[in-house]
Amino acid sequence: MSYRPTCVVRAPVSTRSGYGGMSRDIVRHLIEYDKYDVQVHSINWGETPMNALDINKPADKMILERMVPEDFSLQPDLYISISIPTEFQPMGKYNIGITAGIETTQASVEWVEAMNRMDVNFVISKHAKGVFDASKYQAQNEKGETVGTMECIKPIEVLNNCADTYVYKKLDRSQLESSVKNMIDTIPEKFNFMFVGHWLKGDIGQDRKNVGLLIKLFYELFKREEFEERPGLILKTNEVNFSVIDREHVLSKAKQIKDSVELKDGESLPNVYLLHGDLTDKELNSLYNHNKVKVHITFTKGEGFGRPLLEASLTGKPIIAPGWSGHMDFLNSEQSILLGGELEDVHPSARWDTILIEGAKWMSIDPNMAATGMVEAFRNYKPWRAKANKLANANKSNFNYKKIRSNMWKLLDQYVPEFQEPPKKMELNLPKMTKVGEPPAINIPEVKLPKLMKVEK
Repeated sequence: MSYRPTCVVRAPVSTRSGYGGMSRDIVRHLIEYDKYDVQVHSINWGETPMNALDINKPADKMILERMVPEDFSLQPDLYISISIPTEFQPMGKYNIGITAGIETTQASVEWVEAMNRMDVNFVISKHAKGVFDASKYQAQNEKGETVGTMECIKPIEVLNNCADTYVYKKLDRSQLESSVKNMIDTIPEKFNFMFVGHWLKGDIGQDRKNVGLLIKLFYELFKREEFEERPGLILKTNEVNFSVIDREHVLSKAKQIKDSVELKDGESLPNVYLLHGDLTDKELNSLYNHNKVKVHITFTKGEGFGRPLLEASLTGKPIIAPGWSGHMDFLNSEQSILLGGELEDVHPSARWDTILIEGAKWMSIDPNMAATGMVEAFRNYKPWRAKANKLANANKSNFNYKKIRSNMWKLLDQYVPEFQEPPKKMELNLPKMTKVGEPPAINIPEVKLPKLMKVEK
């Protein structure tokens, strides 16, 4: 039997998060690669629920069967860390760092240093690779003297996320999950915009997903008397978890925005709905496909990739999004409504140590362009739906599981060396027991010393 190298993956495979979905895909790619003895060490991802794996699902079962506690007493041949770069540590004979990339224009010096600890790094968008390649710092010695440039010197390759095209696809009404269908049926509006994503830290209009500005602009735009039949806005969002406290906090922030909107004579506010809670992939796809959900919208300031946008696009519903950052790998101006704007500094209220840093910039959409885009989708829906169907077909071909799996296998073939079976433990040849007075029968093996080499600097 030929030697089967070990591969240890450290990743948040059990979590309901973007990183979790990416981690599960990569582990499955590795198992199906069928070259390594794959072992998985599951880690937390903030406070996101760790209930994404179902033992009754074959795709999940093959991950659960390979879960092991973290133990590096024996060095693995291949070690893969799926996380933010500051958590990268080279634990194997060959080490791969995989990160969702970055949502701004600059990677921190800590991230650059961490990327250089690994043998090769995979990022999930062209945007992310471009940012890492461009992030350079002056390196200084202990005296504060400039001694060179700190930059990414290890290879960086793009490995896009994929979508499960067996789950995320077009459905007719009879195929919708009944729980989702019945819930959305209660909404009176026939036309609804929908946002899916976390409501992250930051002042109103400064959080990364820009949920606050989306709510504010929606109220301000559709309060006008000219819109007799108003659309609704559905927010599938939470902050860190699905607790009651989290839900009440999200509601409080949304209400604060609503209360800030001034009404003139004849004006009234449209409806905004909060969907706060855990949904399975099938339920989420049913939500995307419901006939009352017409457009997926985001004012995001930046995405490493934008997995929910990709998944939503596969249902053939129009997408409204800023024309910048990671999601541009699968969106285009012909088949989506892309919003312009300008790059601005990450606001202090949204900064996050080593992740969203001072000096980095991200997209601030033009509110007028955003309003125009929303009205365009609302009043001219049919032609945009036809364009969105073309986008769905293209993304189904280019970002499916098999396509991304093939891309990953090619990268593994390109970078990861062949591993040799480690030497077996030396067996001791002990002398035979003999009576006193008899010569011991000891076989002394011939010892071949390596060539003597000078130790170089």
